[in-house]
Amino acid sequence: MPSKRRNNGRSKHGRGHTAIVRCSNCCRCVPKDKAIKRFQVRNMVDASSQRDLREASFYQTFMLPKLYMKMLYCVSCAIHGRVVRVRNKVLRASPEGRIYKPPQGKGGGKGN
Repeated sequence: MPSKRRNNGRSKHGRGHTAIVRCSNCCRCVPKDKAIKRFQVRNMVDASSQRDLREASFYQTFMLPKLYMKMLYCVSCAIHGRVVRVRNKVLRASPEGRIYKPPQGKGGGKGN
């Protein structure tokens, strides 16, 4: 049977078994090497509270720390949540298709 992807959708390469992680969205069990991993960077406080803290602070150049969350998604949630996109056969096989590029431009989604 032909293979759809060169690595069969995993980055295991010689390991017989990998650990199981849970999807951040639906809690499905996913092999760690197959899960789609993305860091979500957020401010610890919202914009209005940040302005209040800046005004009340003694230090002029105080930077509030950011919150870094590692999100792990199963394949179905990553596609549904538009974390990754479906690519055609030519793009999947080419080296350019394997390099992640964030979407460019204003986008054509809802709300524009």
